[in-house]
Amino acid sequence: MKSLVYIDHFKGEVQPASWEALGLAKSLGTAIAVVFGKDAEAVAKTALEYGADEVLLADDPALEDYRGETYASTLSALASSSTPDLILFPTTTRTRELAGMSAVDLNSGVLVDITGLESEGDPSTALRVIATRPIYEGKVLEKTVCNAKPQFVTIRARNFPKAAYEAGRAGTITKVEAKTDALTKVEGYSATEAAVNLGDASVIVSGGRGVSNNPSLTPPNGMDEKQAELWRAQQGFALVTDLAKLLGGAVGASRAAVDAGYITYAHQVGQTGKVVTPDLYIACGISGAIQHLVGMRNAKLIVAINKDGDAPVFKQARYGVVGDLFQILPALTEAMRKKLGK
Repeated sequence: MKSLVYIDHFKGEVQPASWEALGLAKSLGTAIAVVFGKDAEAVAKTALEYGADEVLLADDPALEDYRGETYASTLSALASSSTPDLILFPTTTRTRELAGMSAVDLNSGVLVDITGLESEGDPSTALRVIATRPIYEGKVLEKTVCNAKPQFVTIRARNFPKAAYEAGRAGTITKVEAKTDALTKVEGYSATEAAVNLGDASVIVSGGRGVSNNPSLTPPNGMDEKQAELWRAQQGFALVTDLAKLLGGAVGASRAAVDAGYITYAHQVGQTGKVVTPDLYIACGISGAIQHLVGMRNAKLIVAINKDGDAPVFKQARYGVVGDLFQILPALTEAMRKKLGK
């Protein structure tokens, strides 16, 4: 089976799930990496080091910033000329749009956010794949196929092994033409905050409404009730952040905490936020509404800390601690600091 693998990157920083997609393609047959951008040859060389059989590189100033119309036109032209059986993407906001637009160009369909993939028959000759993806809030796994060709598939991060890395591995990088005609252009942009990469995090420590429930904290004078609540939440999330940083992880949050203004939406885990699959997920002061559980139930190990022993989150947790998170988190952080020698 011949696969194109889109390597999603921003200014040369590659989404790690791109290497998972490359590893998946190699397990099915020939894996050809696709890299778009300006001065993106370093990314192309890295793709070879991750085992790509070949790299198709569209390096053009018009591709410096992502624009769906230019990227989709370029990808569609590549797919038409190289006739792959399968085109793989990591699941990101950009790739969902790109896969959809290119699939329309080529009269095909897209299988989105899949967690399993197998080929029919002999992998070297199979022209169709069977994809597994979660539906109904993750309660059911659906097997589905795309009968058109090429088949477009986006994979959920941390569900497939990365391709093996071999420093200095060389190979063929083929320059291809970029389709630069577009009705739009990027005038500029600015980041609202540092990127929160929950999808690729191996450890996530999340906080919920409970991070603000520390009555022993006395807020500064002059604060009204709402200001005092937000101030207490900041102190609670500081404890969550301390543990996350110590473990080399990311900070997550429930929708309740985000809606209350304790933390920004970029940190939200759940049905209306990020669906994550970390090795370790620590839920602090999160009761466990179904919308949140959908987003983290596939974590390899779940630890819950909540003063309510009947909280639904404990049904998902491997380990549960019933108690005051404001006492437990500092003690846990200190114990981990000693264990890790930090």
